[in-house]
Amino acid sequence: MADPYYPTLVERELARRRKVTRPLFLTLLALIVFLFVVLIIAIVGAVSILRETTPSYADPEEHFKYGSIGAEPTSGIPKKLWLALPYLFKDSFQGRKDYEAFGFLYEEKNGERLQLPIGIAQRRYRGVDLVWFNCATCHVGTVRESEGAARRIVAGMPSNNLRLETFISFILSAAYSEKLSGDAVFEAIRESGQRLGPLEKLYWRFLVLPRLREELIVRASRLRPLLEDQPPWGPGRVDTFNPYKVIQLNVPLADLTVEERIGASDFPAIFLQGAKAGMNLHWDGNNASLAERNLSAAIGAGVTPETVDHAAIGRIAYWLQDLEPPKSPLGVKADSETMDRGRAIYMDACADCHGYRDNEGRYVFEGEVLGEVEPADRIDTDRGRLDSYTEAFRDRQLNELFAGTPYQFRHFRKTDGYANMPLDGLWLRGPYLHNGSVPTLADLLLPPSERPVRFLRASDVVDAERGGFLSPPCEAGGLEPDGRFCFDTEAPGNGNGGHAYGTTLGAAERSALLQYLMTF
Repeated sequence: MADPYYPTLVERELARRRKVTRPLFLTLLALIVFLFVVLIIAIVGAVSILRETTPSYADPEEHFKYGSIGAEPTSGIPKKLWLALPYLFKDSFQGRKDYEAFGFLYEEKNGERLQLPIGIAQRRYRGVDLVWFNCATCHVGTVRESEGAARRIVAGMPSNNLRLETFISFILSAAYSEKLSGDAVFEAIRESGQRLGPLEKLYWRFLVLPRLREELIVRASRLRPLLEDQPPWGPGRVDTFNPYKVIQLNVPLADLTVEERIGASDFPAIFLQGAKAGMNLHWDGNNASLAERNLSAAIGAGVTPETVDHAAIGRIAYWLQDLEPPKSPLGVKADSETMDRGRAIYMDACADCHGYRDNEGRYVFEGEVLGEVEPADRIDTDRGRLDSYTEAFRDRQLNELFAGTPYQFRHFRKTDGYANMPLDGLWLRGPYLHNGSVPTLADLLLPPSERPVRFLRASDVVDAERGGFLSPPCEAGGLEPDGRFCFDTEAPGNGNGGHAYGTTLGAAERSALLQYLMTF
């Protein structure tokens, strides 16, 4: 039997220390592991918050309607708040739970209505899903062939339903409302069928909502004085460059001349953009570059040089090159003799400025002065839109926006008139002239003194007799109880004079030309 082993004094001391230090070591190790896990979670969370993501759409038309162009980080509002606003401001939405109250359009997929309307895109930024405008906001409309017919949504036509100024004014006024505080917002979000977790509520209460209100109040301080100084835009119209000046370039209203302050005009159609490359377009023909016109429009929709998604805009531009307007159902009742007479008059008096249709109905983008600028003193239409684009604005546009990048503007110019536009998709473009001041094609062929002074806008029912949309007369300018808008041509910027071409034709010739024009 072996002799028993007795630890030495040193060994006993080491054993005692191990009993003391081992728990401390294990505790320290556990703490290090815990901190490492917390660090990983924090890094993952930070990456999630800082990473920008946006839904992608394989179909180019879906991308046009719903894809982001980069406006959300600086102009957008949280998606959950967007969906809750109809519950928070019920009077402004006239009892509706969606943005049809402002003329936005909704589609259904698989029998269910989509959460967001056409023209509203989504992007995740700093951990919050934000929504705001894209190209389709202003360039998707609807048409019906009769009062009882179903609405047809048409990409590329003017957004004839949209009351953009009314919507913008609502958003700006909401910034000053106490309703846009934590508890009221959280209740509206809950009422709209959404939820915020406890941590989300803290994030929203102390960061998201204060930041949003601050940004909206700054925007309102710049834009509201301008809107209050202008006549109402009405549906289907926008002042392109004056909001651009006061928001993007921070120009005070007092620095704008009286002549340049009123520039509202119709949303344009954007069909077949490829055929229009090199033409001097925008209403006043101030740019012949498709790429620059697209980028400038994106800035108007809320992007900045820092947030713009060039790839997304490029994809839209490529798709728009060959986007054809739907065929007109109008003018089909006219006999061939009338059509031949109308075509002869058109080819003699109109084709040099506007191009023409060939025998197969295809639009031919050729004309002696097609896409050129017609001097204002010759065409004699309202100067508001023309005067709103100034040399001073052009200089800042060229020298400040995208400066030092491949996207810097180089082709904008100040003109002295309005561009001769192609007329593809003409049946979908009413009311007519750049400012939408003439309700129908028939009225456009009348002397200016005989054109309607006031008429209703916002109908999408085609006028099969006169061309354009049904636009009955009304008594006073402003919003009607049924949601239509009484357009007053006596208000500044709304003049219906000029473009007196065809007004001296006899009744039979005028009728023949009208029947032919309605087939465009």
